[in-house]
Amino acid sequence: MKEEENILLKEGKMLPVMEHFYTIQGEGAHTGKAAYFIRLGGCDVGCHWCDVKESWDPNLHPLMNTEEIAVTAASFCKTIVLTGGEPLMWNLEILTNKLKQLGCEIHIETSGAYEMSGTLDWITLSPKKTGLPKPAIYAKANELKMIIFNNNDFKFAEEQAAKVSGNCKLYLQSEWSKREEMYPKITDFILANPRWQASVQTHKYLNIP
Repeated sequence: MKEEENILLKEGKMLPVMEHFYTIQGEGAHTGKAAYFIRLGGCDVGCHWCDVKESWDPNLHPLMNTEEIAVTAASFCKTIVLTGGEPLMWNLEILTNKLKQLGCEIHIETSGAYEMSGTLDWITLSPKKTGLPKPAIYAKANELKMIIFNNNDFKFAEEQAAKVSGNCKLYLQSEWSKREEMYPKITDFILANPRWQASVQTHKYLNIP
């Protein structure tokens, strides 16, 4: 990466954009809503079951002008989802400031493994054992989305739920390849612990991005 590009990246004037697209939110509290997704490249949390491993290396994705991508996103929809990769690896101040100027509500999907940046209206926290969240993000999370890959993940989910605020929505979502095995267990767990809700990747059933 050129030194000039590296400076622009650190300032948040350019960001590595893997893809950006208009679709319907498939998961969590905002399931079914139209939203414009901006998927940023770069993640070192290293979940072995990650379904977007191609996002991990930020050098594989073109740097885009931050304000231009904000204008494009806002022209489709006023609900914007920042995802990755791990979007908090980057300085989100310029991107989110521009989106707010354009009247957008900004959602983020994050592991919480990096410090917060930018103006965010809805924080979906999805902690991973390989890179635990920074302590400050727990109180700010609007929803906690725990991915269930095996039986041990239920214990991890409860440990993480003990750290968020009382207003934070709690979701259990099966890792996609384990859904036939884990959703019956998730159902039983929720019936025994009704403060939790089930999240399903409805976009995969709808065959949309």
